[in-house]
Amino acid sequence: MYEAVHAHPDGQSTVARFAKTAAEFGFEGVVVRNRADERAEFDAERIGDEYGIDVVEGIEIDADDIEQASGAVGNYRTDETIVAVAGGTPAMNRFAVENEKVDVLARPMAEGGDVNHVLAKAAVENGVRFEFDLSGVLRTHGGRRVRIIQSLQKLADIVDHYDAPYVVSAAPRSHLELRAPRELAALGKQLGLSSSFVEAGLEEWGRLAERNRRIQSESFIEPGVERGRYEEEH
Repeated sequence: MYEAVHAHPDGQSTVARFAKTAAEFGFEGVVVRNRADERAEFDAERIGDEYGIDVVEGIEIDADDIEQASGAVGNYRTDETIVAVAGGTPAMNRFAVENEKVDVLARPMAEGGDVNHVLAKAAVENGVRFEFDLSGVLRTHGGRRVRIIQSLQKLADIVDHYDAPYVVSAAPRSHLELRAPRELAALGKQLGLSSSFVEAGLEEWGRLAERNRRIQSESFIEPGVERGRYEEEH
């Protein structure tokens, strides 16, 4: 199972500190999902070898508009193993699920965002994973926490009905916010999500990383030349 983290400077902890703690908690890997303007400098192979954990290079595109998001996806797709787009608005959610170069629609229900059957069908067609972001459940309270729980339950109903792909994350910004897989599974049960559902969502990050590494390796011919387009395997 993998966790997707915001490392320093996008978060408070270094990639190495995240990797060390994640390994202690029983994770097989961490995905570094920093925003484009807050990139982390790290040696993924060295850190991975030191702590016995897979360190995956990724990016979370948090754009102001569709044009900016589209340009960023094109710029980063060939360099990053996992590309996520931060959603929350109807326009950005739709852009993400309709783009086969996007791996994950992050935080689709944030800030009043919504997911419907149209978006679910597009996500299935293009292989874009919806993110179940558990950070709000873990780190908010009161009415806001209730609304977050309700939005996650709605997302779960849609994902289940359309058999849409998904990932699960607590989106930690510090190693102190990491939660072990069993803790996240227990939290999921409180939300009406089965342990197997949560575990599958944590495992999906690893499957994505493995698939994308293979695609990037197989498509590479020489600098600037690739075989075919970046395709989702259905």
